[in-house]
Amino acid sequence: METILSLLVLSSLPQLVVLQRAIIEDEMPRAQIELLSQNSRIFSNERLRMRCSIPDDRWSTLRYKWFRDFQQLSYFGEELSLWNAKLNDSGKYQCRGVADTQLGDLDSVLSLPVEITVDGGWAVLQVSPQPGLVGDTLNMTCRIRGSPPVHEMILYKDGVEVMKQNGPAPFSLSNMTLEDQGMYSCRVSWNLKRQTQSVISSPIPVQILEILPEPVLEIFSDNNLAKINKMKLICHVQYNARAPAPPIIFYFYRNNSRLGTATSQNSDLVSRNPGLYSCKAKVPDLHLTRWSNTRNHG
Repeated sequence: METILSLLVLSSLPQLVVLQRAIIEDEMPRAQIELLSQNSRIFSNERLRMRCSIPDDRWSTLRYKWFRDFQQLSYFGEELSLWNAKLNDSGKYQCRGVADTQLGDLDSVLSLPVEITVDGGWAVLQVSPQPGLVGDTLNMTCRIRGSPPVHEMILYKDGVEVMKQNGPAPFSLSNMTLEDQGMYSCRVSWNLKRQTQSVISSPIPVQILEILPEPVLEIFSDNNLAKINKMKLICHVQYNARAPAPPIIFYFYRNNSRLGTATSQNSDLVSRNPGLYSCKAKVPDLHLTRWSNTRNHG
């Protein structure tokens, strides 16, 4: 009998290891890419540096995996440097950490992509921060290869002149709105041997986001919830505040009457009743409030 029990234990060990590994993999953190250079748009033959990090002290990272446009690179260090960057170094970069555990090597969740652009021209427009938020001040720097004595810079949006200034100074657009989205480029002019030289950068997209866009209410109900006469209200919203973001609070309503109390969760389980449902997202610290669409249920 003891022999049979021992065999059963031994035969179940691989399954326990697989189960334990699956549980750990579900808890793996997401890697993050930190740009150590000033901007993600550079000239060819310049240098750019990135660092991969794992925001979880519980994991001991031994090496890293780097990807460009979903193809793994033959480099495993924490920092990735593009020396004398070439045009084909452009792309979307991602990374992940690899931890050594008793269950073998475990990969972290792949980082969000960071797009790097290597420009082979003579002028490049750099925008910070990107994307911008409504109300932000957006700084745009028009860089030129080399150091000629610049006497004029012009900023364009969708091919239309927005701003002109003398000398090599950054452009500053304050109190941005959604209408400021578009394709931006810059022109630089300078004098050389009594002749005026002029170059224009490639256009780049500038995206402006609302800090708190309009929420979308979803009403979810399946057979299990129907059995207990319940349904789930979900208030979907893309909250774009910069870190550290102040807390967001959700409210749920039926026929303009509030259901329950305010909650930091974007969902609530309510009684299954017919009516007009809506939700409200609120950020008290920023004095922002947005209402969702109204949904008719039942």
